[in-house]
Amino acid sequence: MANAGETASSVAAKVVKVRGNNFMGASSANSQHRRTRGPVPRGLLLVNPPVLRNGWPATCPAPPYSGETVATHPDILRERLEDRADLLEASRLRYRALRSILSGFFWKERLRANLELLREVALAQPEVDASLAAAGRRAAAEGWPRESAPVRLLDEVRHLREAVAQAVKRRLADRELPALLGEAMVALEEEVLATGPLLGGRTWARAVEILPRNLPELRAACAAAGVLEGIFKRPFPKGVLPFNRAEADELGRALPLGEVALRSLWERLDRFDETGRVRPFLERKVRRMPGPTPRSGPELLLHAAFWYDVAHVRLSELLEARLEPVAAQDEEVPVLLAWLVAREDSPEARLEAGEVLSEGRAGLFELAIELALLSRGRPEGAWNEEAAWVRLWTAAHRARDEQGEDVERVREALHLFIRLRGRTNVPARLFSPDQATPIPLVGADIKDLPGLVQAARAAAR
Repeated sequence: MANAGETASSVAAKVVKVRGNNFMGASSANSQHRRTRGPVPRGLLLVNPPVLRNGWPATCPAPPYSGETVATHPDILRERLEDRADLLEASRLRYRALRSILSGFFWKERLRANLELLREVALAQPEVDASLAAAGRRAAAEGWPRESAPVRLLDEVRHLREAVAQAVKRRLADRELPALLGEAMVALEEEVLATGPLLGGRTWARAVEILPRNLPELRAACAAAGVLEGIFKRPFPKGVLPFNRAEADELGRALPLGEVALRSLWERLDRFDETGRVRPFLERKVRRMPGPTPRSGPELLLHAAFWYDVAHVRLSELLEARLEPVAAQDEEVPVLLAWLVAREDSPEARLEAGEVLSEGRAGLFELAIELALLSRGRPEGAWNEEAAWVRLWTAAHRARDEQGEDVERVREALHLFIRLRGRTNVPARLFSPDQATPIPLVGADIKDLPGLVQAARAAAR
């Protein structure tokens, strides 16, 4: 607060001095007096303050950095790029390498040896384009200085991207250029692989060229193989499911994923191998136990194919032992595995119909598994035979309208069950002939599944 003895001119002189030292405007002095609730000196309001620019007098040069000139200090502008900084830095290095390869005389040979680089750039291209656009908009809106490192990074990446795009366009001059740069790079990869090596090459080297490690299909096959290896490398117990409910769900996802990925990889070999020797060469190695950690593309393919074959063989044995004579299709296996795990906890678990299984097909599987249990010796633990016959009868009604070879095999199995259990010279009937119940004759022309189940129940008494 100003003293009463001070004149207006002395107060104004002090304010001007403070303004020169601290670059404060007249409004700051006025607000200070308002905060102190003191009388405003008359001479202070008569001073004509200069026009301010971000807190600075217009006649003074702008400071090298001020929190008012840009949104963020240049040293931490990289943090404003967030996760885009690492992506753009990696893209800059990849673009440089790819531009050097495509500009060389023997560019096809050099690119064939670096197809993984081309694939990485193609896969990341949509994200790079989106990051460049977003960072450019933010830099323009917040006024990032042109000499800052992030802005220079954006400019260099844009320049390198344009250079790579022009090089790809030049190398694809003989064919229609795709609209997107990533698609153009994939087309360039296909053209390089289709031409084959200039001076020929060994079979394994050609496989390495055709199968770069960063192929999406190869990654999917390896992910599925990791699940299959984790389950089936363990000892396979006899008569017990080797996996729990969670592992059955993982198998249900890994099996179709691995099948599609491996089929795509084999088709890729057929497409780009002009000699026709690479696929037979690799197929001869599939059944060999994989060695140490696979590193190259062909090694990853062999590793994935080996564990997929192991899983396929062991699951086929498991399903055949429980569901014979009904043969499960590949698309039915995931649903059946989940159902078999549920039956381990409760024999009453039903196989629900859905997109994969029809009502009759589901009933046929239930009929097959119950008939297999009744045809063998008495299971260990608590078991209700009458409940098993009820489940068999219910399954027969579900499958009564089903047609096909599996149904015929189930009918043959029921006829065989009736003939074996209904004979009067089986051991139990030889020692107790008076207790032998006469079995009604069942003709081979009987097709009704519930009727055959009823005859089988009578034969088993």
